[in-house]
Amino acid sequence: MSGRKQKKHDYADRLKYMRLLESGRSIHSICTEYGINNNQLRVLWAKYQRYGVSGLRKSEIIKADFALKSQIVLDIEENHLPLHVASLKYGASSSRISVWLKLYRENGLAALEIIKKRGRLPGMGRPRKNSKPLTELERLQKENQELKTEIALLKKVRALVEERNARLRAIGQEPSKN
Repeated sequence: MSGRKQKKHDYADRLKYMRLLESGRSIHSICTEYGINNNQLRVLWAKYQRYGVSGLRKSEIIKADFALKSQIVLDIEENHLPLHVASLKYGASSSRISVWLKLYRENGLAALEIIKKRGRLPGMGRPRKNSKPLTELERLQKENQELKTEIALLKKVRALVEERNARLRAIGQEPSKN
């Protein structure tokens, strides 16, 4: 994809593409005219031929583990399957399979086992509010943390002001008094 945003193709659009293919239009011309991915259209066409209009509905998202990923990638590599055929055979999206293939070709089979963690890092969210009142020690620790945060912020502001004043002096201007 060359930086363009992908268009979502709803059921009506997919049905229209199938009618165009049935009428003799080429896959390439439909891809060019409507902005649908070539592999995606091939998968839709194969599903349409196999299952009819029910094959055009959105399929369930599969949760692929290492065993399934490696099975798909090795099947493609050994049997020289095209992406759209592997997508139909295993029920995974062709774009996801292409990512797995790239990982496999660059870093080997072990790269498919690595799972990226999603979401925020621990401690990045807001602290949870407790329903029970804080003890004196907890209250003082919380206040101390807030003061440390405020001091760090003030240090950064002071450094930025000094940097700006140094820049102004360097070009021959007087820093403001505010």
